[in-house]
Amino acid sequence: MLQKVGFQPGFNKQVTSTGGEGQWKGGDNVRFRYGTPEKIGGWAQLGSFDITGRNTAIHHFVNASGIKFAALGTNRILYVYSGGIFYDIHPIKSTATLTNAFSTTNNSTAVTITFASTHNADKGDIILLDNFTAITGSNFSASDFDDKKFQVTSIPTSTTLTVTMPSAETGSGASTSGGIRVQHYYPVGPAVEVATAGWGLGSWGGVQQGQFTSTLSSSINASQTSFTMASTSSFPSSGTVLIDNELITYTGNTPGTTLSGLTRGALGTTAASHSNGAVVTDASNYFSWNGTTSGDIITAPGLWSIDNFGNKIIATIAGAETFEWDSDLLTATNTRATILANAPTASAFSLVSTPDRHLIFFGTETTIGTPSTKDEMFIRFSDQENIDTTTSYAPSATNTAGTQRLADGSKIIGAIRGRDAIYVWTDTSLFIMRFVGAPFTFSFQQVGTNCGLIGKNAAVEVDGAAYWMSENGFFRYTGKLESLPCLVEDFVYDDINTIPKQHVNAGLNNLFGEVTWFYPNSGSGVANRMVAYNYLDSTPQRPVWTTGTLARTAWRDSAVFGQPHATEYDASGTTPTNNKDHVVGCTDGVSTYFEHEKGLDQVKEGVTSAILANIESGDFDIGSNGLDGDGEFIMKIRRVLPDFLTQTGDSVVTLNLRDYPNDSNVSSSLGPFTVNTATQKIDTRARARSVAIKISNSSTSQFWKLGTFRLDIQPDGRR
Repeated sequence: MLQKVGFQPGFNKQVTSTGGEGQWKGGDNVRFRYGTPEKIGGWAQLGSFDITGRNTAIHHFVNASGIKFAALGTNRILYVYSGGIFYDIHPIKSTATLTNAFSTTNNSTAVTITFASTHNADKGDIILLDNFTAITGSNFSASDFDDKKFQVTSIPTSTTLTVTMPSAETGSGASTSGGIRVQHYYPVGPAVEVATAGWGLGSWGGVQQGQFTSTLSSSINASQTSFTMASTSSFPSSGTVLIDNELITYTGNTPGTTLSGLTRGALGTTAASHSNGAVVTDASNYFSWNGTTSGDIITAPGLWSIDNFGNKIIATIAGAETFEWDSDLLTATNTRATILANAPTASAFSLVSTPDRHLIFFGTETTIGTPSTKDEMFIRFSDQENIDTTTSYAPSATNTAGTQRLADGSKIIGAIRGRDAIYVWTDTSLFIMRFVGAPFTFSFQQVGTNCGLIGKNAAVEVDGAAYWMSENGFFRYTGKLESLPCLVEDFVYDDINTIPKQHVNAGLNNLFGEVTWFYPNSGSGVANRMVAYNYLDSTPQRPVWTTGTLARTAWRDSAVFGQPHATEYDASGTTPTNNKDHVVGCTDGVSTYFEHEKGLDQVKEGVTSAILANIESGDFDIGSNGLDGDGEFIMKIRRVLPDFLTQTGDSVVTLNLRDYPNDSNVSSSLGPFTVNTATQKIDTRARARSVAIKISNSSTSQFWKLGTFRLDIQPDGRR
């Protein structure tokens, strides 16, 4: 007899496969619409190149001239995207014009730049070079330096720094000759959030000046126990070296070339492959006193908060300064962001309150201009329509500027703008901040406890409801605090890496009624998993959740550009060397900017690849009257009648069979079965006590949306 096979929408990972009868137990790259599963839409790269570093913020807006902009902040560079082009608008911290600047050594890729006074740069900072004058004794020329960005490799002294060239010096070597202009980018922070080692921060916790450096003579894999360098003469006989993001201890130093007796992935880092020419840094004292990693001290990643105040972008570096950039200038895309005058100089983040037009700083200074007074629970807001004058942030009887310190929690984690209020989270609680006018300007009301935000970007608002992820579950606020029932909660929280909390980010896709959280799993330091809640299809009786492997570091909804935009991070990626945005010696990877819900596939760097989607049901079995048994009878399946509401290209149907709950799944002997729109039936001779059905695709230009499958089944005895 033919039997319809139906399943409730959403995944249920809180039960076993046997206990999940009539439900979907999991999948990847799928969503539910009107209760029916389908493959998610595709995405295509925006812009002609990747951007430097890990992107953490995307802000969309339209200026008064009708021009659409996207502002993106990575841990190294602030960009705007418009008209298909990225523009580097990162603010400059200092500029120095140098003479007798360069020192090089034959056969070495290291170049030392000497300053006339203290440069205040750190390892990993970005510098922009131009106005080159010839170096005596060097093969390097203007094309190697002019209009080129470099990542600082090391800081030998307070007046010198080194950069690493793509190729080695072939001349006799220069000694403090040649001139250059150096523009030092404001530092943002590391790409990843890590536990700091040793006794604390600063010079005792991983910031080490004066390390020796060399370069690999050939590429190495993640398991090699020795490697050769251009020179080992300055390195200790045993110790620790840093290559990219991997720390490696060694016990042998063959004079001149080779380190041996390697222990890979030392001190909590991850063993990895490294390319020929990669910089090798003496890190024997990098972790002070050879101390062990302390999880109590966290090095925060470089984060931005970005908003717009009319035509101006307002961008704040987490824990540091705030900048402005005017999009309405005729030369806007050739103009850099600058310090916002008279604003706080150390804030966790900022936000513009609309329509009342106040600029708000969270976790900021109690005394403006004195970073040491930064208070993690302190809020300061500007005078209305006034963000850059001497009186903008000084409360008085004649303006609307003011301050407030929240009472519950140890630090403000994040805030988002809602329909009629601002939601502010500490590590423990939720507050509502609402504009009320003079004399108080804003009111503050605590509306929730034990519901703190897990990370700065882990909340969204839609249709008057705030959704967020806490360290102990998912929540919603609609005028009352609600804990969201979640049928994948144990799976997510058992999987998540809770150390890099700031890498958790939430995104709204209102085209499909989805709130998605991207999070790092236990084996990753950056977001590489996702969990989504469908607020349109969910009911109190059946919340609709999905999980998957889509990895995004930031997400922005479709309001301005018509489609959602998001970024993907590749820690090992680099931009092409012929690209103006290329940062020579960069070790922070790159981010790719995508437009989502576009086509059926992934398009990246001109290459189209398949999005592999699948969904699998819980086990179902047969009784004397059809699919309502408890496993008493063996089920015989003669054929399957596939039913797709929509199908493009081929799909794959798999029947997974087993007799007992602890058995491994065994695919039907004639399957898996490839089906298309012309497939009327699937003939099979499947026989088992319980069966699960799986739908997937395996190639490009494929899409499927399920209908109601029917199976030709009959009881086939009890053994």
